Amino acid sequence: MATTERKPSGVGISSRDRVNLLSNGLSGTNLERGSSHNLRVTLQAIRLNAPVTKVELAEITGLTPPSITNIARKLFADGLIIEAGRRRGERGQPALKLAINPDGAFSIGVNVDRDHMTLVALDFLGELRHRVVENIPFPMPHQVRDFVARNLDAMRAAGVINIDRVAGIGLAIPDDFGGVDLPNRPADFGVWEATDPKRLLGAHGLEVITENDATAAAIGELQFGHGRVAPTFFYLLVSAGLGGGLVIDGHSVTGATGRSGEIGFLPIGRTRRNPVVLQDIASLSGLYSHLAEAGFPDPGPLDALGPQASAAAAEWVEKTADQLTDPLMVVNAVIDPDAIFIGGRLPAGLVDQLCDRLAINLRHRGVSLPVRAPIRRAELAEDAAAIGAAILPFSNRFLPNRTALIKIDA
Repeated sequence: MATTERKPSGVGISSRDRVNLLSNGLSGTNLERGSSHNLRVTLQAIRLNAPVTKVELAEITGLTPPSITNIARKLFADGLIIEAGRRRGERGQPALKLAINPDGAFSIGVNVDRDHMTLVALDFLGELRHRVVENIPFPMPHQVRDFVARNLDAMRAAGVINIDRVAGIGLAIPDDFGGVDLPNRPADFGVWEATDPKRLLGAHGLEVITENDATAAAIGELQFGHGRVAPTFFYLLVSAGLGGGLVIDGHSVTGATGRSGEIGFLPIGRTRRNPVVLQDIASLSGLYSHLAEAGFPDPGPLDALGPQASAAAAEWVEKTADQLTDPLMVVNAVIDPDAIFIGGRLPAGLVDQLCDRLAINLRHRGVSLPVRAPIRRAELAEDAAAIGAAILPFSNRFLPNRTALIKIDA
């Protein structure tokens, strides 16, 4: 068999391509982008430390007091911050304390999966103002469109949020949504592969930002969950399928093709015709299949199983933990995370069982590992993907992110 030797980086490419290669990720920023970044950093500092004074903000951000004053003036004018009283010191006039205006901005998050549709509305503090879930098997594009339109109209009519101050719609949806063959998938579900989600939800005059559901869940956990004290982690999303989200040093890392963390597609065996992948077992679909084989084809709510069905679910936990252990040992060795979080629509009791079983397996089978990260139930478990989706418009417009500093030519 003929083989092709891989050339070292920079060999056999044109001088122009070499310049592009070497400058990738090293573009400078102009004054306007630097100003925007400073505003984002200051806004985030207020969100994390409120109530906080301008002097304290200067110390936190490293910006000069005059810069903080100018930024605060703009944030007040935009309605994004409010006065939160005054702090009395030993001398001079009491210092004004600043805080985030909860009504300064809102965001809509939508999570669509093969078994449900969830919509949440967050205020600028990240507090939940509206939540609705419709459990529906394999929702079609028109059902998702109608679901979002119906709930936006309801929120507008009820005055739940100010629609005019909505930063956008974030949509969290699994990769290959219409292509992955899961049990009971309708024959026409493949229509999703030809559907543009941005166009599907773009009729409301709001910017639509899409993200893989596991990555969105990791973003949600980073901003409003355990990620605030564990900035490097791997998020395992147990839903109808199985996904993973990677966060390193407080930044979501999606990889060269945007598919990092796709742990559910790891092969674990093979049938006569098709490979068996991890999400065939370690997922809600896998759990329901296991329960059906154990004699419980219609088990009811997973958080209220009877004794015999609970025993069958415990068997699934053992089997799932066995299959997850080796991949998570690789995660430990390669990433060295602060923690591994498990979230999704799996009930808390089963997540806790899975975490405990995995910890035992890693202790026994991972004795050669230099470190073993703790495995914990995610703080934002069930709604993490929807909340993470709602954070996407906030991140795009208000939160610090590295892309805001990169100068990109049109």
